[in-house]
Amino acid sequence: MTTHNLDTRGQRCPLPIINLAKFMAGLPEGDTVVITSSDPAAEYDIPAWAGMKGRQCSSPEVIRDDMAQFRFLVTFTVTNAPVV
Repeated sequence: MTTHNLDTRGQRCPLPIINLAKFMAGLPEGDTVVITSSDPAAEYDIPAWAGMKGRQCSSPEVIRDDMAQFRFLVTFTVTNAPVV
C-alpha cells in the first residue's frame, strides 16, 4: 500500500475531479491518494465524487498556506468497489 500525492492547485472545477479520476485509474487496491486543491468547490465535489465511485474519503482538512490559499487534503483508499 502506497500513498500518492496529487497537486491540483490552480485548477478550477471540473479539472481536479477529472485529473483525480485519471490518476486513480491505474492504482492497485489499498493505495491512497492525497489530493491538494485550491478550488473552493473541491471541498464538496471531491467527497461527492468519491462516494459515487465507491471510494473511501476522509473529511477535507482546510489549510491556509503561505500564499493565503485554501487547500483541501483528501485521502482516498482504493477498494474493491466497481468503478464506472
